[in-house]
Amino acid sequence: MDGAAGPHKVKQRRIALVAGDGCSLDPVDQRPPFRRLRPAALWLPALLLVPFLLVPGPAAAAEPVDLELVLAVDVSGSVDQDEARLQRDGYVAAITDPQVIDAVRGGLHGRIAVAYVEWAGYHHRRLVVDWHPVHDRASAEAFARRLAAAPVATGVSTSISGAIAFALPLFGSGGFQGLRRVIDISGDGPNNDGPEVTGARDRALALGVTINGLPILNQRPNVAGFPNLDDLDAYYDGCVIGGPGAFMVVAQGFDTFAAAIRRKLILEIAARPPPAQVVPVRATQGARPAADAQGAYAQGCDIGERQLRQYLRGRGGMVD
Repeated sequence: MDGAAGPHKVKQRRIALVAGDGCSLDPVDQRPPFRRLRPAALWLPALLLVPFLLVPGPAAAAEPVDLELVLAVDVSGSVDQDEARLQRDGYVAAITDPQVIDAVRGGLHGRIAVAYVEWAGYHHRRLVVDWHPVHDRASAEAFARRLAAAPVATGVSTSISGAIAFALPLFGSGGFQGLRRVIDISGDGPNNDGPEVTGARDRALALGVTINGLPILNQRPNVAGFPNLDDLDAYYDGCVIGGPGAFMVVAQGFDTFAAAIRRKLILEIAARPPPAQVVPVRATQGARPAADAQGAYAQGCDIGERQLRQYLRGRGGMVD
C-alpha cells in the first residue's frame, strides 16, 4: 500500500549589515565609505539569493485516479502454457471491453491506473506491465497491446504471500494517487511457498490495500501429480481476500476465466456492491461448510504447505 513524503523544510539565514564606528573616513583615503564598500555591493545581492536557490522546488503532483489496481496472475506449475495464455488473453479482452471502459469513465476522476504482475513461487514474481493509465478506449487498447506482446513465463510453486509482498511497494511508485488501492489475485491453488498467506494479507490490510480474489476451480490433474484443492473458493474467502468491500468471483475452470475477469473488473472499477452470484468476503457462511461462523477456513490457511509436505513425503492423506 506508502504515504507521500512531507514537505522539506530548509532553514534560511538572514544576512544583516551592521555599520559600526569604523565607518569614519580614513585620513589617507578621503573617499566616502560607500565607495570603499563598493566591491561588497557587487557580491552581496548574489549572496542573498543563495538560500532561495537552495530551496527545493515542489515535487511533481501525483495524478489522481479512482483506483490503483494491481492484477496479480498465477503462472505456477499447476498452470500449463495453454492455461497461462487463456488467462493472459482473458485480461487483454476484459480491459478493452466497452462495459469495463464505461465503468472507468463513470468514476469521480474517470480514470484508473493498472499494473500487471505474474507470479509463481516466492522468488518468481515479474512486473509484466508497469503502471498504465486507463481512461478511454485508446488508453485501454494501449495497455492491452503491451500485455499481449509480453512473453508468458511459468514457474514452480505457489506463493500468494509472495505476490502480495511484491505488489505492495508498487503502490505510489507510478505517479498516481488512487482513491482506492486493490490487489486482484487470480490463481488455481493455495499458498505453499514463502511466508504464510494470512500474514501477507494482514500487512496489506494494515496499509489500506484491499485484496480481491478470482479462484479458478481446476479439476484437471496436475502434470506433476500435485493435489488440487476442491474448496479453493472457501480458502480464498477465509485466507486471502480482505479489506473494505473485498469480494471474489469464482471461475469454473480456465475456459470460463475470460467471462469471470470481465465481470470482476467491472465490479472492482465501479466499486459496486457484489451481486448475489458473486461471493463477497465473509458472506454466505451457512452455504459454504468449509467456513465457520467467524469466517475462518476450516482446513486451516496452511493447507497448501501441508499438501506440499505430504506430496514431498509421498504419503497418503493429510499431514498435520
